[in-house]
Amino acid sequence: MARAIQFDRFGGPEVLQYREVQVPDPGPGQARVKHTAVGLNFIDVYHRTGLYPLPLPSGLGSEAAGVVVAVGAGVDHVQAGDRVAYNSPGSLGAYSQERVLDARWLVKLPSAIDDRTGAAIMLKGLTAWYLLKGSFAVARGDWILLYAAAGGVGLIAAQWARHLGARVIGVVSTEQKRALALENGCEHVLLAGDDIRARVRELTGGKGVPVVYDSVGRDTFFQSLDCLRPHGLLVSFGNSSGKVAPFELQELTKRGSLYVTRPTLGDFIRARIDLEAGTRDLFGLIERGTIKIAVNQTYPLADAASAHRDLEARRTTGATVLLP
Repeated sequence: MARAIQFDRFGGPEVLQYREVQVPDPGPGQARVKHTAVGLNFIDVYHRTGLYPLPLPSGLGSEAAGVVVAVGAGVDHVQAGDRVAYNSPGSLGAYSQERVLDARWLVKLPSAIDDRTGAAIMLKGLTAWYLLKGSFAVARGDWILLYAAAGGVGLIAAQWARHLGARVIGVVSTEQKRALALENGCEHVLLAGDDIRARVRELTGGKGVPVVYDSVGRDTFFQSLDCLRPHGLLVSFGNSSGKVAPFELQELTKRGSLYVTRPTLGDFIRARIDLEAGTRDLFGLIERGTIKIAVNQTYPLADAASAHRDLEARRTTGATVLLP
């Protein structure tokens, strides 16, 4: 037996229950992993509230690090005793002491990367990777606008973009977060209450940016469009303020023939070769010290509800990890 966070109905953090669960032996293509650290992400809130509906009852979480306990038939890239980390798109259950999952998502952790860091980067770090290299190929000298620049994805993406030679304009909610974003790759940081449109135009000499990375959603959608240069791309990759409402395509035309995409990590790592390429890039930058991972909050797994409350109240910065 092991313990895990599960929920039977959608709602606030109070719906999360810490329960005993059965952990089966791994079947073909599967592995059993004992978790040492579990990543907390805003998508977990979307699942808990039903913004992203799923069958109930359900487990929660897709990102963790730990040790392989056993593998099923046909698994040869990991074995019992290996330190691993994973993000398993569409397969929830990381909020647990131990679980069985499809082994294709597992990657070995280098010795230089500790378990808490491993649990904090497989969703957030690979999200930064696909944002900067897949959704839009950031080039040296590009101005980019990045919302939630002091968050888990934001701090990684800002450092990575700076490494690529981009000029990063971050958006944050507090002065404390502004200082943090400036220390981690942002050249300029705006507060959410500022006139973002005017400031971005001012900083870019009136041109606007070629790409906006917007994890806020409903409240910032048109503001983000207004910050783009002609033929610019809005990468809408989150909904912290709610889903973007339907809009007229003419809105893109009148702002300069713009583009909008709504990507998800799973579509960039469907093939094992792509997952390995992304983690190779990510791990290498961390090992060289180019990207520093800030695990700024830890909570016992049993206290996942408190972690959710703090995340939703914007009381966290960087990454948050749950400890089984």
